[in-house]
Amino acid sequence: MASTSTTETSLATVKTVLTAAASFAATAVLVRSIARDLLPEEFQCYFTFGLRRFFTCFSSQMTMVIDEFDGLVNNHIYESAEIYLGGKISPSTRRLKVIKPEKENNLVLAIDREEEVTDVFNGIKLKWALVCHQVQSSRNFDNPRDINSTLRSEVRSFELCFHKKYRDMVITQYLPFVIKQAKAIKQELKTLKIFTLDEQNMYGNLADAWVPVNLDHPATFDTLAMDPELKNTILEDLERFVRRKEYYKKVGKAWKRGYLLYGPPGTGKSSLIAAMANYLNFDIYDLELTELRCNSELRRLLVATANRSILVVEDIDCTIELQDRLAEARNADPHRYPEKQVTLSGLLNFIDGLWSSCGDERIIIFTTNHKDKLDPALLRPGRMDLHIHMSYCNPCGFRTLASNYLGVKDHPLFHEIEEASFD
Repeated sequence: MASTSTTETSLATVKTVLTAAASFAATAVLVRSIARDLLPEEFQCYFTFGLRRFFTCFSSQMTMVIDEFDGLVNNHIYESAEIYLGGKISPSTRRLKVIKPEKENNLVLAIDREEEVTDVFNGIKLKWALVCHQVQSSRNFDNPRDINSTLRSEVRSFELCFHKKYRDMVITQYLPFVIKQAKAIKQELKTLKIFTLDEQNMYGNLADAWVPVNLDHPATFDTLAMDPELKNTILEDLERFVRRKEYYKKVGKAWKRGYLLYGPPGTGKSSLIAAMANYLNFDIYDLELTELRCNSELRRLLVATANRSILVVEDIDCTIELQDRLAEARNADPHRYPEKQVTLSGLLNFIDGLWSSCGDERIIIFTTNHKDKLDPALLRPGRMDLHIHMSYCNPCGFRTLASNYLGVKDHPLFHEIEEASFD
């Protein structure tokens, strides 16, 4: 009888607790509903904040809030989290955002508002949630700068929830891991672009100086009609360059690499540049030095280029000759020609001076048909580290061309061509 009485008492206690919890939950929902309907939006934020503070006191969980903007500047951690979590979407996710920028080829998936994603890092469970709330904003029409400004009626942030004891690990290990993974995902999914100068915007906003166009060049190292040993040399050099970040940092050098492509016209210099861009997934910046008026413009354009990119200066010998002719003409008629121009010293400082360190993982490629016309100061290592001779087609290159254009892998005439090439 005593045992039965104890069990009934326990059941009654549990029932009382559950009833109280249900009553409290119902009251909280009612209060929240009334507050949402009756209280001004500003007071709703304080009310919600107070409730969260109350429940946090009894919880072992910690929540980090990652806002979309830091003042007027994009929050890099928010952008990284959005990209990273797009690859963590599970079958239980109910709502997704699908994004396709106009000039991109790939679709981008992201979680939608009020959705949650669970991630595991080093055996630790972390929960992400995208939180959005509406805000009222006003535009100051008296200020001309605000007339064309874009208003945001929604403030977004990620909330990262985890156990309090893992706080330091999340800050020092997990968030840097998220940023690194997001960078790799973004690089893999990006559409390659070639940037050219916009003369109308060169002297205004630097962001508008370079105009991008999708780079759809199909060249790869497999399709290049080039000597196999030279291909391997270039590939090994590129691979060594991209994995030596710590080396460049240790020796105190800018993380860049210079290439000189020289040889007769029509020997595949442009195709090699496209193949390098496709292989590394680097954008291309096509710089025409003759369009620049002075060294300061050259520096401005260098600052505006992105990391992990290839800067191309074609026909560098013609460019230098043109500048020399302009200098002679200016001396003959100083009123007709401007005193300022891109100088050789400015170009050298751009290649390996202080301004060359404005960015990481950059490749600079110069092309020329006449290597002998270049100033020796341009050719030394550190400025043009690897000189690549682009010669006329050899038997191996001919086989590649026959395969690319005709689909012919083998033919009896190949032997005659090989014999003729040694005569």
